[in-house]
Amino acid sequence: MMAKKKKEDVAEEVSRVEEEVEAPVEAGEEEISDEEAAKFVFAMSPIVRVIKEELDKDKIVRRRVKEEMNLWLEKLCRKVAKKMNQSEYTVVELDDFKTAIEPYELIDDVEGERHRIVATLEKVKQDCDSLIRDVNRKFITPETVVVGKSEEKPV
Repeated sequence: MMAKKKKEDVAEEVSRVEEEVEAPVEAGEEEISDEEAAKFVFAMSPIVRVIKEELDKDKIVRRRVKEEMNLWLEKLCRKVAKKMNQSEYTVVELDDFKTAIEPYELIDDVEGERHRIVATLEKVKQDCDSLIRDVNRKFITPETVVVGKSEEKPV
């Protein structure tokens, strides 16, 4: 009963926030009031400052983006905290934290590895295409007809 009521309250709050966000925007920066900011776990200003440091100077960050970044950071922080809670010790040490954030730190490595694998496969594909061309050029027989990249026997 309590969980259902919470879900309804959350859904109502989300729809209210969406209505406010959908309102027309004047040129320039959007402001978030103190009472709206109170519903977020993290202060909005540092988040906005970090976002703006990484964006081009001519970009404007919508209010919805700031709010969603704050909510996402909260969710990420909770996931890391839950992982640290799995430690068998009563004191959470730096090693526990590093273990908890390891999957997120490895994302760049995984992405780099993906690019390396795709590049290797592209090279293999080019080598295969080259070998097919060589075979077609050197081993054409009178009864073999080369059509595009495949060979067909005449009927």
